[in-house]
Amino acid sequence: MVNRERVPSLRQVVLDCLDARSLAEFYRQLLGFVYRPGDEPPETGEVDERGADWLALRTPGGVPRLAFQQVGQLPEVTWPEGPVPQQLHLDLTVASVEDLAAQHHRVLILGGRLLHDHSHDPDEPLRVYADPAGHPFCIFVA
Repeated sequence: MVNRERVPSLRQVVLDCLDARSLAEFYRQLLGFVYRPGDEPPETGEVDERGADWLALRTPGGVPRLAFQQVGQLPEVTWPEGPVPQQLHLDLTVASVEDLAAQHHRVLILGGRLLHDHSHDPDEPLRVYADPAGHPFCIFVA
């Protein structure tokens, strides 16, 4: 039996990216998250100092979920084929095939792109997308 006081807690998942602000905005809009206080976009014309380094998103209730770390270079994932594996991906769920179809349109409008369409799979309908930075993520019916 593990002593729960002696194990770390997962705080958030961090995605490396070339443009932290745009990737944070993609996931903020897709998942309905909010910025950590102070990480909101600056006023028009002001320098986005935080967006050039590190941004964090939380649930509306304040629970940390995703963070975005600006890096100088990042090879685009070529998964499922090619030399650059996905290394990590997010699994997102919806309640029905209808919801899957509705989310498909939202992902595309927000700047994601479809990698694989298995939405007609009778056992586990799903679609695999790449976010604007190329990180794969899945949306499936659960």
